[in-house]
Parts: sequence; C-alpha cells; structure tokens
Amino acid sequence: MTQVLQDAIAEAEELVANAPFIRTEADRLEGYAYLAGRVRMAMQMAFDHDLDRPLFINPTHQFSRQGLDNPDAIYFNAYLREGVEYVVSGRRGTSADLSFQVMGGTYSADSAATSLMAFDDRELEVADDGTFEFRYTAEPGAKTLIVREVFNDWETEERGTLRIERPDTIGRPARPLTEDLLRKKYEVAARTLVGSIQTWFAFPHFFQYKEPVNTLTPPTATPGGLASQRSSIGHYELAEDEAMVITVPECTDCAYQAVQIGSDWYASTDYETHQTSLTKAQAVTDPDGRMRFVVSEHPPAGEGRAIENWLETTGHRTGAMMLRWQRLERDLGPEDGPTVEVVKLADIPAVLPHLTPLTPDEYAARIAARERAVARRMIS
Repeated sequence: MTQVLQDAIAEAEELVANAPFIRTEADRLEGYAYLAGRVRMAMQMAFDHDLDRPLFINPTHQFSRQGLDNPDAIYFNAYLREGVEYVVSGRRGTSADLSFQVMGGTYSADSAATSLMAFDDRELEVADDGTFEFRYTAEPGAKTLIVREVFNDWETEERGTLRIERPDTIGRPARPLTEDLLRKKYEVAARTLVGSIQTWFAFPHFFQYKEPVNTLTPPTATPGGLASQRSSIGHYELAEDEAMVITVPECTDCAYQAVQIGSDWYASTDYETHQTSLTKAQAVTDPDGRMRFVVSEHPPAGEGRAIENWLETTGHRTGAMMLRWQRLERDLGPEDGPTVEVVKLADIPAVLPHLTPLTPDEYAARIAARERAVARRMIS
C-alpha cells in the first residue's frame, strides 16, 4: 500500500539532490531538510483532511517551509467542496492582520492558483469579546480556504482561535477506514509531495527571477494574493565582502510591514536563531522616516558587531527577497517602495547615517526574543 509513497519520496529525493542551484555541502544538506518538510506536509494534507469533516490544517511552519513562507504568519488551509455551505467561526486575537482567501485550482510547476475571493476581518462582524462567525457556500472552482494570521509585534500580539465546519455533516460519525480510502490517501500524499517540489522550483522563475539581480520591484498587488496586500519582490547575489542596503519608508497606513530574505529553495531561512526577517515593529526607523536594512553574511558594523536592522544571509550567497505591506488603508506608489544599493561590507559604517552597533550580548538577546516568540506562537 505504501509503495506509491516510497516511489514518490525517491523521485522527490532525486529532484532535491539534483537541484541546479546547489553549490555547497550546506546547500545539499539544507535540501534534505527541505525534503523532510515536504514529506511532512504531504502526509498531513493527505491524511488529516476529510472533505466531509473539514478542519484547518497548519501545513507551513519552521519545520515545513514552502513558497517563501512568511516568518510572521501562521497559515491555515481547509479543503472545500463546490456547492457546500461552510461555517467559519472563532475569536479574533490581537495579530496585526487576519485574512481569508478562497483559491481555485492549485499551484503547479506551470500555473498558479486563482484567487476567487479575498478579504480581512474588517469585513466581518466581530463582537466585543472578539468572536465572529460567517457562512460561505463554495462557489464553482473553489478548492481551498486559506487563513493567514500575521504578526507585526512578535512579543505582544496574541493568537486567536479558528474553526470550520459543515452544518450538513456536523454531529455525524466519520467514515470508517477502508483499504481503498487509505490507498487513495497514500496516492494523494505521493502526488502532493512531488508536485510541491516541482511547483516551488518553478514558481520563483515566474516572478522573482524575472527581475534583474539585486533589485526590488515597486509595491504591487501580490500575484494570487490578498486584496489589501502589496509586495515588493527580488533576488540577491552578494560576495562575502559585499552588503546590500535596502531603504524603505516606514508605512504608517498599514498594520503590518516587513522584509525577509529566503533561500534558493524558495523558502524562509532560519528565522528563529538568526535574524532573517524584520517587521516595522522589530526594526529601527531613522529620523528621516526610513528603515535601512543591511543584507550581508557578516555583521555589518565592523569588528564583528551587528546592528538592529541586519538581515543575515546565513551562508546563502544567493536567494529571494520580499517586502510585504498588509491591512493597507490606502494604495501604495513607487515612492512607498524600496531602493537598493550594493556596497562593500567595510563601507557600511560610512553609508548608514544612523548606525547603531550592538554588542554580542545585545544581539544575542534579540535572537533569544525571537526564539521565545516563535515558541509562544506554537506555529509547528
């Protein structure tokens, strides 16, 4: 019964082992860790879901990275059946953004899923105690409901609760296990595993890698994304003695603004024990209203000292970049977006007008706060 999954794991391993961007032993080992996350995700999506008894699954987190996953987000997916009514309810936490999106189709190596509906909790009736409920009948083509709970301040914002159910099946026993049902689940896991790796190998070439290296686009609507989200995308290539300075105005007209760098696996890099992402709540804004981030392998303040707005490349000479703005109150123009400059790492102290070096203990305290915040969110 499991042979189809065994074959898929072997095929997935070949894809990972022969990825064209592998340059170092560290890249190869990261690929096998990435593969483990893909296996975990495929099993979860195949075996945990039941179209008769929907539930929200958390398939993307620090142990299962995909699709340049946002370190500030908790993702929930529920599969839908066309024409069926669903009740979604919960309690609004204090995260910066809580959004809902219905997708048609699926992401694949040659196409993207279609966003059929997207909104945030500002369109819901939320009671004084934070509770909410809405009903949705899956329209033609609807396949997945995605919910994103996004945190701007990791240390103070709290998670809410979330539930989805079908009024026509709630209270009835689940289907009994049969050999045919289990076989189908293994087949789904197999297809999902290989398909996800092929998809995320191809996806950045539709968008990020169409742009010139070491550039970032003006803020634009995120492809297949949320109505109130804008993003700026790009990819970097830096020598060990180089650094990239990303300058972007702090946006006061959105609840959430952030920057992250990722790997060539089109996934987040270690955001727990390294600083590979920053929100506007975590970053320092200069007196001129702009945030200046330094992307580099080595600490940018000289003498091995970090700065608050350092983004660590963690051994990746190349990778993806993305800035996000969510829960916007107005649209953004090019003047709201980032500018990029590549300089010698040794020149950073002269380039940054308001450089504040950190001691090793101060930077370690920042990392400890990240670890605790991720553990408190329990996003695995």
